[in-house]
Amino acid sequence: MTPHLTDRTALDHHRRRAARDPALFLHEEVVAETEERLSAVNRRFTSPAVVTAFPQPWRALLPEARFVADDETLALEPGSHDLVIHALCLHWANDPVGQLVQCRRALKPDGLFLGFLFGGQTLAELRAALAEAEAAVTGGLSPRVLPMGEIRDLGGLLQRAGFALPVADGLKQQVAYRDPLHLMRDLRAMGETNALAGRLRIPATRRLFAETARRYVEGFSRADGRIEASFEMICLTGWAPDESQPKPLRPGSASMRLAEALAPRPPQDG
Repeated sequence: MTPHLTDRTALDHHRRRAARDPALFLHEEVVAETEERLSAVNRRFTSPAVVTAFPQPWRALLPEARFVADDETLALEPGSHDLVIHALCLHWANDPVGQLVQCRRALKPDGLFLGFLFGGQTLAELRAALAEAEAAVTGGLSPRVLPMGEIRDLGGLLQRAGFALPVADGLKQQVAYRDPLHLMRDLRAMGETNALAGRLRIPATRRLFAETARRYVEGFSRADGRIEASFEMICLTGWAPDESQPKPLRPGSASMRLAEALAPRPPQDG
């Protein structure tokens, strides 16, 4: 069996702790992005479902939605929804393809799936500073920041899960913080701190934190003295297959050769 990447017990603990005073501004950004994308679809969705650890930001946009936790087995009935949104938790999945397959099965034919997750450029500054600091302080590296997929790879997961018309795109947010400690507090309030199954089970030393902060400030400070943190959010879009959807042409069925289609046209008289 493939070893699990995520310690779900630790992740659930971090989320419960975050829920006491959550920092959900990135979730709110995803809600706004979803609203914009849905407005461009000429359809009214009547049976939506949202997979999320933090349903609060979604209630105003989709008050009638079914909200379910991102458990290994999703509490979704097959063929019962015309819209399923997987909201900023797919990056923690031990089986992301399995999560996508469950979402596809929960859709009615020609139902829409939107999946949001953090991508590989997320916290690039923290990763660099932490890796350099840990190598200097301990002489090695340990699992401290969740590895996240690149957009070109994540798009392929939709095809593997059986979605039609798959598309992957992304948006990036640069967030300014007073200092690295302020960033760490926000990550804690997001429920996004280290829940890796392979993490060290002993607390990090003050020396490591101090060296990480020093290198972060040294390498990623703005002119105003604040530091920057990058958050890349990938959106995966796909549709449950349906006969009404456009199909690619059968090989050899074109009525014109490619060379003819690309040839320059002669000027028209008059």
